[in-house]
Amino acid sequence: MLEKQVIKEITLIRSKIPFKDIGSNFSFGFTPIYQPGSLGHKTVLGIQISTNAGLQGEYLSVAPSTFEQVQMIAPILIGQNPLEREHFYNQAKAILRKTDRMGIGPIDIALWDLAGKILNTSIAKLLGGYKEKLPAYASTYSADESADGLNSPEAYADFAQQCLEIGYKGFKIHGWTNGTIENDIKTMQKVRKKIGNKMQLMLDPMCSYNTFSQALRVGQICDQENFYWYEDPLRDGGTSHNAYKLLREKIKTPLLQGEHLHLVEAHVDMAIANATDIFRADPEYDGGITGVMKIAHAAEAMGMDVELHPAGPAQRHCMAAIRNTNFYEMAMIHPKLPHNSSSPPLYLCDYSDELKSVDSNGNVLVPNGPGLGVLYDWKTIEKHSFQKIKFDTIQTTAMTW
Repeated sequence: MLEKQVIKEITLIRSKIPFKDIGSNFSFGFTPIYQPGSLGHKTVLGIQISTNAGLQGEYLSVAPSTFEQVQMIAPILIGQNPLEREHFYNQAKAILRKTDRMGIGPIDIALWDLAGKILNTSIAKLLGGYKEKLPAYASTYSADESADGLNSPEAYADFAQQCLEIGYKGFKIHGWTNGTIENDIKTMQKVRKKIGNKMQLMLDPMCSYNTFSQALRVGQICDQENFYWYEDPLRDGGTSHNAYKLLREKIKTPLLQGEHLHLVEAHVDMAIANATDIFRADPEYDGGITGVMKIAHAAEAMGMDVELHPAGPAQRHCMAAIRNTNFYEMAMIHPKLPHNSSSPPLYLCDYSDELKSVDSNGNVLVPNGPGLGVLYDWKTIEKHSFQKIKFDTIQTTAMTW
């Protein structure tokens, strides 16, 4: 019989991790781009949840703008049973009802890591997972202006060929994000011509198109070039169900939506409105592993697929237990950048999410150790930290009115 454990302490560590040769596209939401000679930084949030028995659940979050929300909900866990994740999920939803609720995910994932360590098994096994390898697609950085970067349709085509030779079975284009469509269209055509039908191709304009006409025209090119899916074309971020319902009626390529609509209710409403063909879900954005599995099961019940965003150990564990999913997103990668700023290389184990992290067949492995099955490099995280907060007593949280 398991000894009952309670949460004794929660530590939050905010750090800025440096990345060489990464700058920002200031004209479009500070999107990271390849920029030789620049020094970019990725803000991360380290979470450590400790019990009275000395075990610690951990997670390193890269989700934007969650710190305030995490501070609001973390204290309610002090003195609580760490295995009661569903109870926490519902409490946190109520507390964060006037926010986008993205703060739930990072804490929930750390709780799942702790559960795996308490029960000495992987999260994948706790979820009933049966997959050990996951097929991955290469998901690019956005276009840049560097001479040796992704600066032209031809450069994207060459990179697609490189990814094919590494083993990837899919290639997703993040294009110019400047509100125009000409370069995106040329890139789609060049990449298809270069690699033929040897890879599945996807397009994610990252909500950069200004008009429905632009989105429709690119969707028609997706049809012509036999793209696997078409993701988030319009500036609204997927919130206009009517716009995507109209777009679905006019093109054949499946629409993938949901990255910017959070939790299961919003995803189901989108499907009922006929505004997407495929769900996008993210353990950090959508209520953690608990929330993603709700979305996956809702999609399964509706005869739909769900694709997880982006790369990370939590995503791998979820995918191991989801039938209706196709690809692991190796995001974001670039021919000249050794490290992935979306999944920083802060591990003391052999886990990685980088260009050459797939095997010759384009697969990644599901970690098999207890919990997330990864060992974080807390020394480096602490070295670059700029804020640290500990909760060790029960506190009352309040909404800001």
